[in-house]
Amino acid sequence: MITSEEIKRRLWDGANELRGSMDASRYKDYMLGLMFYKFLSDKTLEAFKVTSGLGQLTESEMVEEYSKARAEYGEELDKMIQGVLGYYVRPEYLYQTWLIDINSGNFEVQNVTESLNNFERTIAVSSDSNEFKGLFSSSTLDLTDTALGSNLNERNKSIKALILLFADLNMVALQKGDVLGDAYEYLIGQFAMESGKKAGEFYTPQQVSEVMAQIVAKTSNINSIYDPTVGSGSLLLTVKRHLNKDVQKDLSYYGQEKNTATYNLARMNLLLHGVRPEKMTIKNGDTLSHDWPEDPERPNEGVQFDAVVMNPPYSAKNWNKAALKVSDPRFEIAGVLPPDSKGDFAFLLHGLFHLGQNGTMAIVLPHGVLFRGSSEGQIRERLIDKNYIDAIIGLPNNLFTNTGIPVVVIILKKNRKIDEPVLIIDASRSFIKVGKQNVLQEKDIAKIVDTYVERRVEAGYSHLATRNDILENQYNLNIPRYIEAINEEIPHDVDAHLLGGIPQKNIDDLKILQSIVPDVLGRFLSKIREGYVELVKPINEISDDILSDSRIVAISEDMKSKAKTYIDKYWDILRIVDNNSNLNQLMDEMLIEIKSILSEFNYIDIYDGYQIVAEIWKGSLIKDTEIISLSDFYTAGRTREPNMLTKGTGDKKREEQDGWVGSIIPNDLIAKRLYSNELEEIETKRTRIQEIEAELLELVEAAKVDDSDEANALGDTLNEAGEAFDNKLVKAELKKVSKGTVEFDLLKNVEHLFADKSELSKAVKADEKALRDAVQERILVLADEEIDSLMYEKWFDSTVDAMISLVEKPLKIELNTLQVLYTRYSDTLSAVDEEISSFESAFEALMSELVVGS
Repeated sequence: MITSEEIKRRLWDGANELRGSMDASRYKDYMLGLMFYKFLSDKTLEAFKVTSGLGQLTESEMVEEYSKARAEYGEELDKMIQGVLGYYVRPEYLYQTWLIDINSGNFEVQNVTESLNNFERTIAVSSDSNEFKGLFSSSTLDLTDTALGSNLNERNKSIKALILLFADLNMVALQKGDVLGDAYEYLIGQFAMESGKKAGEFYTPQQVSEVMAQIVAKTSNINSIYDPTVGSGSLLLTVKRHLNKDVQKDLSYYGQEKNTATYNLARMNLLLHGVRPEKMTIKNGDTLSHDWPEDPERPNEGVQFDAVVMNPPYSAKNWNKAALKVSDPRFEIAGVLPPDSKGDFAFLLHGLFHLGQNGTMAIVLPHGVLFRGSSEGQIRERLIDKNYIDAIIGLPNNLFTNTGIPVVVIILKKNRKIDEPVLIIDASRSFIKVGKQNVLQEKDIAKIVDTYVERRVEAGYSHLATRNDILENQYNLNIPRYIEAINEEIPHDVDAHLLGGIPQKNIDDLKILQSIVPDVLGRFLSKIREGYVELVKPINEISDDILSDSRIVAISEDMKSKAKTYIDKYWDILRIVDNNSNLNQLMDEMLIEIKSILSEFNYIDIYDGYQIVAEIWKGSLIKDTEIISLSDFYTAGRTREPNMLTKGTGDKKREEQDGWVGSIIPNDLIAKRLYSNELEEIETKRTRIQEIEAELLELVEAAKVDDSDEANALGDTLNEAGEAFDNKLVKAELKKVSKGTVEFDLLKNVEHLFADKSELSKAVKADEKALRDAVQERILVLADEEIDSLMYEKWFDSTVDAMISLVEKPLKIELNTLQVLYTRYSDTLSAVDEEISSFESAFEALMSELVVGS
């Protein structure tokens, strides 16, 4: 029962361990290439098994049967498997054959080279399998590369270790739940982050892909999709994920990639995600130099697509190596060629040329395209006049591994209504920091997409720019011209600083408090002069009174009730997921519904609630529902897995089992809820150990005081650092002193403390082991009601409270503002002057008392 998360972790850990000093951008070709070959081999064996009607056999038995059948039927068997899959792998070249050779000690890296070459040869003679040709070319997988090892023996060792990494993974079974594709995509992303700048050639961060894919999927009727700079194919696959299953079945994928290794990676990625060969057309070529795909019957129109998505190289220099003219059909619409020094608009115009009349295009570009002049300014002007720009979305900087610059997503359509405004969104401040990168959270993505779909206007975040707005700005689309960031700093009031009091206009700006509890707020304010008030109670008391007001309590109770109903509904659904459940769809339903529930409440940020549910999925539900779907809720609750730890270093590094852990129920939670008495006893002993350590520390400090009883009795028993007692020295000193003396009593006390601590430490260790063993065994016999209770706590324990806190959050923000205002104006200028005058008088009095000696 291996989950996608475990596969991802294991494969990435293996990659880090095996690649040594090889650059991640290069090592990915070997690892992902061999992983894909395992997939081809597994699919071949599966096709043979199904077509031959064989029953349950072990993998080695299946290889043996396949070898016998191949010897008997020869090319007839090859054609049969190829008819099913579009390709085949002969028995002697299977991945499983490599494993047999490894186990028998007969493996050589030449086995792999011959297998890959044979696959290339068998595919080359077939006109039906273009998507598999060249996948394992020597330019991608060069097994003679010295980076794999300085000699043949070292290379043998490296490749053998990599082959073993995938040995026990059934790629066919893993593909059914998209587990395999997710793991592959995860590895691509991890390699991208490790590769730094080079990664920009083939990888779009998942969060940026999500923004583009969700917008495209929600606004187009999609039968075909095209990415002219396809990279690893992640954008195409992200759009696929947001389409329903029926649409996915008929979806045609097109893409072009200049880098050969990355082109191969894209084809592998799509095939692993279950895209049929006949549904994908991926080309290795330069998108700008030669237009593709072309329609021979309509050379001036090009092939049109329902959706176009792309993340091209930014500001590509010397893009026009083919000496293209403005007469090229792709650029005719602009009336001018983009500058040779910056290819941004060249890519945009290429994508737009291939966009269908009712389609949607999303492209990521640097901000410069919004405001740069010369030919780029002319192109922008033409696009606006043609009414093709639908939206501009400003994203935070430092989202990409290959550049720190902020980028924009531009959405284009050809069927916009006349005079429909351009939606501009500034999401540049919506992110969290994860390591060195800025990251969009799920709530940030949801807000961007909702704002786009609803064409929503929000101060400081989004704006609908009319044609007149754009003309007034002379076709400059720079986001700050249309959206002014909200300055949350409250301006200072000179009169309030001089005379005291809080300006009434600042009180009036506390919109939420004024709306919900204006009378309560008013009770705590006293007018001191026209336009200024003071607080009649400390702010903490005001906060308590407001938050406990019946109206606030009623809102909180309403939230509690709705949150509880929501949780109970999905609690019942989540427990019965099975192999036919669409877990991504279930997650989307939960997220959409929580937004709907929270929208019934005024002043609450629904996206904060959205994030609460998204975090539950990310933290627990993605993994847990996958495990539950493979068996059932209660079986999964009573299932445990080996707890594997990595021990040793270098050649002695190994994995060893250290007990068991619950598949879905954490051991710590079982201990906390079902063994609370045992935990309390252990904690009591730990507390006593801490008390003993404190007593010993006090005696150590006392022993450092000269001529004290402790110094005389214990000074010689301190260790060399003088920071602790040495137990052996204490015992030695005890033999030298007489009973009944102060020295003896002090030494004996230290000895007892050491003994008590040792005994307690052993007891804690024994108790912890006994508890750990008890918990590991208890997993197997948990009652259904215990599983219910534990899993409900794991998934939803703090969810209701978190939702209720959304009610209080905006109130607390305004109460904090009230505190800031109070603090700001509490010291008036006159009060400060009086204080200074008082200090001066005191200083003068002190000076007059000083007597100067003769």
